[in-house]
Amino acid sequence: MATLSVTDGDVLLPDLTTTRADVLIDRDDGTILEIGPDLEGDETLDASNALVTPGFVNGHCHTPMTLLRGFADDKPLDRWLEEDVWPAESEFTAADVRAGAELGVLELIRSGVTGFVDMYFYVPEIADVVDRAGVRALLGHGIVTVGKDEAAARADAEESLAFAREYDGAAGGRISTAFMPHSLVTVGEAYLEEFVPKARAAGLPIHYHANETRNEVAPIVDDYGVRPLEYAAERGLLEPEDFVAHGVHVDEREIALLAEAGTSVIHCPASNMKLASGMAPIQRMLEAGVSIGLGTDGAAANNDLSMLDEARDAAMIGKLAAADASAVSAETVVELLTRGGAKALGFDSGRLEAGAPADIAVVDLERAHLTPSHDPVSHLAYAATAADVRHTLCNGRVLVRDHDVRALDESAVLDRAERAAERITDRANT
Repeated sequence: MATLSVTDGDVLLPDLTTTRADVLIDRDDGTILEIGPDLEGDETLDASNALVTPGFVNGHCHTPMTLLRGFADDKPLDRWLEEDVWPAESEFTAADVRAGAELGVLELIRSGVTGFVDMYFYVPEIADVVDRAGVRALLGHGIVTVGKDEAAARADAEESLAFAREYDGAAGGRISTAFMPHSLVTVGEAYLEEFVPKARAAGLPIHYHANETRNEVAPIVDDYGVRPLEYAAERGLLEPEDFVAHGVHVDEREIALLAEAGTSVIHCPASNMKLASGMAPIQRMLEAGVSIGLGTDGAAANNDLSMLDEARDAAMIGKLAAADASAVSAETVVELLTRGGAKALGFDSGRLEAGAPADIAVVDLERAHLTPSHDPVSHLAYAATAADVRHTLCNGRVLVRDHDVRALDESAVLDRAERAAERITDRANT
C-alpha cells in the first residue's frame, strides 16, 4: 500500500472544530486512513501554517464558458443569453469546448475545488478533461428544445440520455452523470413528459435551472396556472436525487415542496447578483429543511470559478436577503461549500474522517488578510481567496502542490484557451 501524509496542519473536522494533526492517505484506493499526530507516509505534503479542509464542491457550472469570460457584461439574463451568449456558443466546436473545459478545470483545482457539476454540450470532451485532470465531476448534456424543430429537439434529449447512460461511473468512478434539461421554460412539456420517465428508468438524477428570474416564473404561471416547482413536481422532476440551480424566486409553497421532496438547491449568488436576477431566500430554505449547495455558474456570468468567493457572496447576500446579520452564518457557508454540495451531488466526500475519499484542499493561513487566526472557519467563509490554496488533492492524487498545478500543463492550457476564444470571437463577429 502506498501512502501519503498531509502533515502538521490545522485539520477541519466534520463538527467544524480544528485539530493540529496529520492526515494519512491510502493512495491506492484514494481514501483517508487516519487523522492524528505523527502519521508517517511514504510521501509527505507540508500543511504547516495552513488549514486542511475538505475539497470544495461546485454544484453548478459550465466550464467551457470560461472562453466567454468578459465577452458580454452588464445585461439582464434574457438579453445576455439571446444577444450575446447563445450566438457565441453556436460557434463552439468540440475542440473549443475541450479548451474551455481545460481552462475551467485548471481554475477549479487551483482554487481547491475537488468536485463539480457541468451542464454543456460536446460533453465527452469535458469527460476526457476530467479523466486526465484527476478531479471528480457530475456531467450532463444540457437540453434546449425551444426554437428547434421536432427532430432536432428530440435528438438533443436523446443525446442527454445517451451520454448519461454511457459515462456514468467513468474515470474510475470519478465521473457520475445526470439527465439535464436546461430549464422548465427552454424544454417543452412534451419532451419532459416523454424523457423524464426514461431517465428514471435508467436510474439517473435530474438537474436543471429553476426560478432563476421572474421571467422564468411568469410563463409557467400564465400557461399552467401553477408555480414552476409545482409544475416540475407534477412531471416527476422533484425527487431526492435531483437538484436545481438558482431557486431565486421561490414562494413558501415551493420551499415546502423542495423540503418534502428532498430535492436540493444549488445557490449561485455571484451570478444572481451580476445578472440582477435577485436574492435567493437561502436562510428560509435552510430553516425549512431544504438541502443547499453552492455553485459558481459559468465564468461568463460570474466572472470566475472561485468557490471561496462564492462562499463569501452567499453569506453576505444571505444576510441582506434575510435582513438579519446572523443569517447564513460562517459555519453554514462552510457546510454548503463542502458537505452540502457533496450531498446534493451524491458525492461521498465533503468531510475529513477515516474512510472518506481523500478530497482535500490546504489553505495557507500565513497571509496578511488571514492574520490573526482567531477562527479558521470565519476565515474560510469571509477572508480566504483562491490564491491562498496551497495544495489540492482528489481521491488521494495531488492535483496542485505548493500552488503548482501537477494535473494539467498550465501553460499549454492557457495558450489553447486564448486561441480558442479568439477564434470564437472572430466567428461570432462575422
